[in-house]
Amino acid sequence: MRPKAGVGYAVTFYVLASFMSVAAQDVSGVEHWVEHAGLKLYIWEKYLGSPAGKPVVVLAHGSTSAGRESFDLQVPGKPSYSLMDVLAREGFDVFALDTRGFGRSTRPEGHMTTQEASEDLNAAVDYLLKLRGSQQVHLLGWSWGTQYSGMFVMAQPAKVAKYVSYAQMHVNSPDLAKRRPRLEAFRKTPYVTIPEAGWKPRFASMTPAAANDPAVVDAFAKAAVQVEVKTPTGPQLDMVTLMPMLNPRLMPVPTMLIHGEYDDVADLDGLLPFFQQLPNPYKRYVVIPNVGHMMHLQGGHRLFQHEVVSFFKAP
Repeated sequence: MRPKAGVGYAVTFYVLASFMSVAAQDVSGVEHWVEHAGLKLYIWEKYLGSPAGKPVVVLAHGSTSAGRESFDLQVPGKPSYSLMDVLAREGFDVFALDTRGFGRSTRPEGHMTTQEASEDLNAAVDYLLKLRGSQQVHLLGWSWGTQYSGMFVMAQPAKVAKYVSYAQMHVNSPDLAKRRPRLEAFRKTPYVTIPEAGWKPRFASMTPAAANDPAVVDAFAKAAVQVEVKTPTGPQLDMVTLMPMLNPRLMPVPTMLIHGEYDDVADLDGLLPFFQQLPNPYKRYVVIPNVGHMMHLQGGHRLFQHEVVSFFKAP
């Protein structure tokens, strides 16, 4: 029995040593710019070591905050909240796009649309496929990002290896019902200014207070208000007038739908029919307990990350 125990210790030591070696390495960040339709689109990249030969992951932000601030939030003393860093340490080459109107990308004067965001995503993916010599990307869309990502999957399925639809809205989403009375306000102005305090309520909607870490909420609000000097209303306009924007029967790639138990946009009643119509037999539907719409920045973020990594790494 003693030799077996010795082998066990050796394996444990090797795994631990490998983990410590990876953890000690710095994740690199690189800025990219893509010119498309007379616009400049910003893309933020994270990878560990070298990006060469690694599978590419593209992250599509929601209707208010840009890609880098959404997916690479740096919270002092709490490194686990950056989804980009987690994916980079898992061996992916990770990119977060700012569509037109958001973050560091060009802000058109008038309303931008979900269809235009989908075209921006296509331009970004084409750039990344050429940059890395890849044939396909893994794609994750969050909130409104599921709409323009879904449009992209419908139009360009050959470019997508696997797709994660995170916190996808539907026609009867409770939060969309709250937005409909503001339709004329959305039509009146293409941009609004959100103060720092205005970025925090999204964490609390229908979500238990215990799911949120005040330090994370504060860090997100501070990061968002710095880069989103004005936020487009075009996504809101589309979501209250054009839903449904997606046809699941035209999305043939392996797909995972995932959302929090208390999400005010995504729920089983609204999304299960969508899920059932997805044609690819390899599909998953995952609900993470005790969290809401900001799940990747809430208490269940590690379980969420596990599910995303597991899906993207599956054969």
